[in-house]
Amino acid sequence: MDTANCTPRSGRRASTTHRPRPQYSLAAATRTMAVATLVSRITGFLRQLALAAVLGLGVVNDSYTVSNTLPAMLYEILLGGVLTSVIVPLLVRAAKEDPDRGEAYVQRLVTVAFVALSAASVLAVVAAPFLAVLFLGTGEDANPQLATVFGYLLLPLILFYGLSGLFGAILNARSVFGPPAWAPVLNNVIVLVSLGVYALVPGEISVNPARLSDPKLLVLGLGTTAGIVAQALVQLPGLRRAGFHFGWRWGWDSRLTQASGMAAWFVVYVLVGQLGFVVTTRSAAQGDPGGVVIYSLVWLLLQLPYGVLGYSLLTAIMPRMSAAAADADWRGVVEHLSVGSRYLIVVLVPITVVFTLAGEPIGVALFSLGKAGSNAERLGAALAVSAFGLLPYAVTMLQLRVFYSMADARTPTMINAIMVAVKLPLLLACPVFLDDADVVLGLTAANSLSLVVGAMVGQTWLRRRLGRVET
Repeated sequence: MDTANCTPRSGRRASTTHRPRPQYSLAAATRTMAVATLVSRITGFLRQLALAAVLGLGVVNDSYTVSNTLPAMLYEILLGGVLTSVIVPLLVRAAKEDPDRGEAYVQRLVTVAFVALSAASVLAVVAAPFLAVLFLGTGEDANPQLATVFGYLLLPLILFYGLSGLFGAILNARSVFGPPAWAPVLNNVIVLVSLGVYALVPGEISVNPARLSDPKLLVLGLGTTAGIVAQALVQLPGLRRAGFHFGWRWGWDSRLTQASGMAAWFVVYVLVGQLGFVVTTRSAAQGDPGGVVIYSLVWLLLQLPYGVLGYSLLTAIMPRMSAAAADADWRGVVEHLSVGSRYLIVVLVPITVVFTLAGEPIGVALFSLGKAGSNAERLGAALAVSAFGLLPYAVTMLQLRVFYSMADARTPTMINAIMVAVKLPLLLACPVFLDDADVVLGLTAANSLSLVVGAMVGQTWLRRRLGRVET
């Protein structure tokens, strides 16, 4: 439901009926997730360092990066952000309204999601050659054949990405934040072990031709697969402790129609975003080799402080904002938004300054190991020119969660469309007007500029919806 015309401003209450708020400490929940996310981001960063060291920052890592990104991207289109942004508010409402605290609703949701994700996994494997060409192109610095072979091993992970995200959403809606936050740590550890095995296997990955039977390729592909499977399954004990009992339930709950309507908008949101991703990867592949993985690693570095210091807060605050919105307590929604905004400014502005001033030394210090050294300085320069997008990104993510808490999935999609519309011409211009070595710098800067625009648009539309807000 779009609430654009029915949501009162913050100075008025639309309802005098108050339901109980979630009984958990926001500070404690944020602290729990911050510790887990810190460990997760550190191990994830070590994983990327290890990948860069053993694969280099060239064609092989580009192919692996695209193939490893595809299942996560397709999962996002089908279910990913829908879970955290759309489904969590609906689960909170079902727990408030249903005699069984939403048990049947969740079981139907899991059943529908399992079927959809399984079908998507099969279709994606069949379409692996097409997807590889779509994202990498066929230029001399691209190897879609190698990406296709990686894809055959990694695309079935759509199902397990989905299960992991769904389990985490169910736990978050029940104010249980630990298991979903710690699960990626196990994934990263498994992949790190597989990279150690990879380094011990003699020889190099066969690039031309690429072979599914290649021992090193199998170690890397199956190790990545095992990590995501473990990330999903390790959350099952937490679900049982939270009181969730799974059972196949094939009926249809009318509230799934509301979820479907909101999810449809989110699918459009993700598709629009993936249009930007496709253009980004193809543009990066037109520059010097390694552009795709450099762009990915710069984004990872920007995500590290946001993931530890920002995402933890947003995940903890989402059930509270959803509960306030369910009570039509718009003053409460604004208060949560203001607290989150001030927190993000305090913790992320100093990090932005450090990344801007010391981007190149950071890149050289972190990525000069093994085969990655030749491109480390270029990676650091890309970090420096794009660091200004860190705070706008975090603020935009907070703004979007406010809209989702009000069961409005249309406005975030419109904001994303505006950001992509700003970014696309800049992405296309980079390979035309910049030297090959500088293409990735232009791409990262264009992405950050679009995030600034998104934060400005989100601020304007929230002010129209809720009155005076502080973001």
